[in-house]
Amino acid sequence: MGWNPIVLTVHEDYYEEKPDHDFLQTVNDTTEVIKVKAFKAKRKRLVGDIGLRAFFQMRKKAIEILNQREINFIWTPIPSYYTTLMLPGLWKKFNVPYGIDYIDPWVKPRDVLGRFMSKAYISNLVARVMEPFAVSKAALISGVDKAYYEPVLKRNFSNRKIIHLGMPYGFDPQDHQIKLENVELPWIEEEEAFVYAGAFLPKSHLFLKCLFTCIQKLKEEGKWSDKKKLYFLGTGTYPGKQIREYAEEFGIGDFVTEKNERFPFLHILYFLNQADGVFVLGSTEKHYTASKTFQSVLSKKPVFTVFHQESSAVEILNEISATDFLTTYSEGMKAEELISTMKEKVIEFFLGDKNSWNPNYAGLESYSAKESASKLVEKMNQIISHS
Repeated sequence: MGWNPIVLTVHEDYYEEKPDHDFLQTVNDTTEVIKVKAFKAKRKRLVGDIGLRAFFQMRKKAIEILNQREINFIWTPIPSYYTTLMLPGLWKKFNVPYGIDYIDPWVKPRDVLGRFMSKAYISNLVARVMEPFAVSKAALISGVDKAYYEPVLKRNFSNRKIIHLGMPYGFDPQDHQIKLENVELPWIEEEEAFVYAGAFLPKSHLFLKCLFTCIQKLKEEGKWSDKKKLYFLGTGTYPGKQIREYAEEFGIGDFVTEKNERFPFLHILYFLNQADGVFVLGSTEKHYTASKTFQSVLSKKPVFTVFHQESSAVEILNEISATDFLTTYSEGMKAEELISTMKEKVIEFFLGDKNSWNPNYAGLESYSAKESASKLVEKMNQIISHS
């Protein structure tokens, strides 16, 4: 595509999380990666965010690179949010255009912040002050979907136009071909395992409760086999009731396992490939995107999905004929209505033979990481040509 990316990042020795060394197998050998040190996280810490702990080291190295080499564009994905605070200064000093990519919103909706003056609440107040500065000289705003970053445009770009781009990160089909050795499955061979992989979203609770209601009913009717197990893997930390608590509440705790800790990316792909079925619970917000859906469908296993009817994930599933086990939610829908819509899909997916599952995998090509990179390059070329 005519660009040579340079990745400036923090050395893995300074991560608080356990590094995923297998992930390096997904990176092209020719990709240039420059690593900096960071201040160590203290046991009793005031600062934990790696973007803050490595801020001065990253900025120093960025200035060094910009002084020594011809750099045409700076593109910074967030989080970590705080690295963006160096960008206006770098633009002023070197006049190199920059873009910010919103993997997650920086300023978050009030209803996901928890109690008043909690850590999340205070972080959001800080975000409201810092984001306008970070984006003040930006030439590009991007994200997995326009709905994800649209509030940023409304808050900060009412007086000037800015180029923006919604693009799913997509997938690399080669990732599924990487073979790992000695990876232990979270379930035993005798079980029929259905896997949910990835973070549990703040606005997925309704979908989860409706799913558990349907399974509870099947158990009461004697239709649910003890061998059928649901595995929620890598759900992370999230506010409110935990999945395992819901399972106990609905009387299906014996069939549900939740593991909050993150798993290596390639391990997750292996788990999906080995499962009897995969399920994805989206969000009651329409801007939820299809990032989990790509890897789930590419597992070549049947996929049960619940999404807002206006989510881009629904559009994609329709395009590739992967709606056999799709339930859609509409704004304001009550739990009883959703359960009524969902129950037949639950029966077909968890109890049926699933022989109808036959997606058009070739249709996913337009959502690959390569296609998204091409769209990003097009926007960067446009910006440079006018600078």
